[in-house]
Amino acid sequence: MSDDQTYDAGRARNLEALLLALAQQITDLHARGELLRNAGNLMRLLGDVRSELFHYEVRATYDTPEVAESRRIVQQALEAQDSPTWQRSEWTPDAEDDRTS
Repeated sequence: MSDDQTYDAGRARNLEALLLALAQQITDLHARGELLRNAGNLMRLLGDVRSELFHYEVRATYDTPEVAESRRIVQQALEAQDSPTWQRSEWTPDAEDDRTS
């Protein structure tokens, strides 16, 4: 399985650092009154963060084949509980005794 399909803890920490760096950059630029003068740089940073956020959203919710199979098995078991395959019979031990006499 490719590592690109999952989002590990290290990559998540990098995303958090990117978000915090963007927030700090915006705060610093605003404090210096230069926020809108740096729109081009902010657009680049926003694009980088947006791309990584997209990967996080997609990869963090990705089921590995093993997890998908486990979910399928659990779903089948839940469905089987709702519609049992064994039908209850009306047979009782006393009813059999009545047939032999």
